[in-house]
Amino acid sequence: MKTTVAANGRVEVEQTPFMIPDLSVKELLSVIPAHCYKRSAIYSGAYVVWDFILVAVIYKAASFADGFITPEQISLPSPYLYSAARFALWSLYAFAAGLVMTGLWVIAHECGHQAFSESKFINNAVGWVLHSGLGVPYHSWRITHAKHHASTGHLTQDQVFVPKTRSDLGLPAFDANKENLEGSSVTQEVMKELWEAIGDTPIVAASTSAAYLLLGWPLYLFVNASGQKRYPEGTNHFKPSAIMFSPHHYGQIILSDVGVIIWAACVGTAIYKFGFADVFRLYLAPYIWVNHWLILITFLQHTDPLLPHYRAGAFTFPRGALTTLDRQLLGDLGSFMGWVGACATHGISETHVLHHVNSKIPHYYAWDATYALRTRLGQAGIKLQGNPGGWSEMYRVFRQCKFVEDEGDIVFYKNAHGLAATRPVFSDNGASDSGVEIDTKKKA
Repeated sequence: MKTTVAANGRVEVEQTPFMIPDLSVKELLSVIPAHCYKRSAIYSGAYVVWDFILVAVIYKAASFADGFITPEQISLPSPYLYSAARFALWSLYAFAAGLVMTGLWVIAHECGHQAFSESKFINNAVGWVLHSGLGVPYHSWRITHAKHHASTGHLTQDQVFVPKTRSDLGLPAFDANKENLEGSSVTQEVMKELWEAIGDTPIVAASTSAAYLLLGWPLYLFVNASGQKRYPEGTNHFKPSAIMFSPHHYGQIILSDVGVIIWAACVGTAIYKFGFADVFRLYLAPYIWVNHWLILITFLQHTDPLLPHYRAGAFTFPRGALTTLDRQLLGDLGSFMGWVGACATHGISETHVLHHVNSKIPHYYAWDATYALRTRLGQAGIKLQGNPGGWSEMYRVFRQCKFVEDEGDIVFYKNAHGLAATRPVFSDNGASDSGVEIDTKKKA
């Protein structure tokens, strides 16, 4: 973020313009090829089978390699080195298996969107089994996730990754004499006050983002962490009477809870029979990775200093759908790892903008639909492709996205100094001569 000190002593930031979309739902959907709307239980089911085969192959490969890691066979000079070698092997297994299991999570999520097949019964049956097997209350999350899709980027209606406001954080009150709502100018005095109040340091940012990756998903389910701020304390996904649900959802929430109870009972029984160490090594460690990837992927899809959030006066469904980014998962580790990440997780990170435009398109057609949609958005001067999704990007975004203002219909994140990297611009129905692009690399 490039800043300068003006003659009046204020610090000013060079902001990137963001084209506020003025496209209709019809315009967005009309560019998607017709074949992308087709849903096949057989085709979708083949991906489920393939993912299970991959997990089995990864396990067999790790077990085979583990057979060679003995002090006698490879003459390790120390039992510590022997333990380290086995730890490294099974850690690699957990990473790889967790990545593929995230793909199963993605397919279960597609079931919740009715994108798995044409049959609602098949969708819900497969989704309930897969999500329950990963400790997820299927219908409960399906319901709130549908609300998220309906109100993405809406400050009082969205369900998750809702920005904290200045007042939420108890920061010094906004002073129009020393700063502006757009965050393009602020006095050094205010910068210091905000920095001291927020306490943003590299250590804090790294530790907070790491904790978020490890605990963010269960905390969202159990205590509505990072969820809608207007919900009362005690809101969670396991209570049929929770504010997120309607009375007719009661039976579905109970069924979701039963699935999680069965899952927990199976894990507990396995621990009793085989021991915690084996269950942790074979299932719980990959399971932790799944939760980690889920938070990393979804957080980076919806959080960036270059993405707007809307209040009721400015929100429309197309604007909300286009308040997200496509990112290449693991692309920061190289093109090969980016390819692995995309294949293992079925492109959920790479085709997410399209997913918000139409969530019933299955992942195997999402690529074709994404390329067509990007062409149309490019004509409107909009490019919603962010930096590769990885740990370094998580850290960067965590440091840049601290709060939004309590006022304004269209707001952007401000950093710990009270500066915003982005400003809104408007055009006549997304005119192609606007030439505005999102380029997170320029303003990292």
